[in-house]
Amino acid sequence: MPVRRITGLGAALAIGVALVAPCPRAVAADFYQGKTLEIIASSGAGTDTYDTLSRLVGRHIGSHLPGNPAVIIRNMPGAGGILAANDLYNIAPRDGTVIGMLDQSIYETQLFKVPALHADVTKMNWIGRVISNDAVLIAWHTAAVKKIADAYSHQLIVCSTGSSSQLRWTMLDRLLGLKLKLITGYKGSSECLLAMQRGEVEAFSMPWMAFRVIRPDWLRDKKVNVLLQTALDKAPDLSDVPRLVDLAHNDEQRQILTLFSQSEKVGRSLTAPPGLPPQRVAELRSAFTATLKDPLFLADAKQMKVDLTPLPGDALQAIIDQSFDYAPAIVAKAEALIQP
Repeated sequence: MPVRRITGLGAALAIGVALVAPCPRAVAADFYQGKTLEIIASSGAGTDTYDTLSRLVGRHIGSHLPGNPAVIIRNMPGAGGILAANDLYNIAPRDGTVIGMLDQSIYETQLFKVPALHADVTKMNWIGRVISNDAVLIAWHTAAVKKIADAYSHQLIVCSTGSSSQLRWTMLDRLLGLKLKLITGYKGSSECLLAMQRGEVEAFSMPWMAFRVIRPDWLRDKKVNVLLQTALDKAPDLSDVPRLVDLAHNDEQRQILTLFSQSEKVGRSLTAPPGLPPQRVAELRSAFTATLKDPLFLADAKQMKVDLTPLPGDALQAIIDQSFDYAPAIVAKAEALIQP
């Protein structure tokens, strides 16, 4: 993203300004000097990509902020990401010392007016996206459901963590009649993986990028079947796996399924509370952009086998705003599908 620079205005004017006001860089350096930047991750430590990618960014972003603040990660799982969103919006200081990686479906939580959410994502200051999220629904090889069409006639027991997966699978069960039984209470993808191995559940969902890295042997040995992908754009190596929107039987269903797929564009993104000074928002966005171009960061990401799909903060902000542009009738029908 472009960085504003002070252009030459004449030596005399420059000297005069220097006498009456401190340099913007000096102000920024004074602000972060000796401070700590806290990143709230909306999941438990070591449980999923929200935590992993928060820590990846956290290892590098401090060196791109004036004053080089220390960076710490605070994990705040719970209520499908609502706890973290409420904390960031209502409790965190609005000065640029606290940002967060919220559940990607937090805008859906707001769109559907979930009472526990006390935040407005359109008023938050979105900093940037690390990766988009092509989540996949994966079933253990012993499950009766070998492809998604089998779930119309056979029950599939799905481990569900976080708001995104719970909303999505509840909606599919009611909109299309898929026989998905959700099991909640697990703290993240790591626990779901173990639960599937132990036979407690038959399926779970997680980003394709992450799964193919951490469990390539399961794919190689055909221990799992990839049933469905949730993004609007197919993963290049999953051309034969249907998307969520491919299951629609009519235009109305397609609009609803598209609504529930939009959160994949948000993916794993950083945001800041509302009310930050514009200069602070610009500093955080600039630091984020510089971080994702940093050779040390890129080497770190490569070692972790993370396929980056970055997006700058202003473009991300536009996606969030557009996510509320659906026709009221479609929103009402989508909301009805996820009610308890």
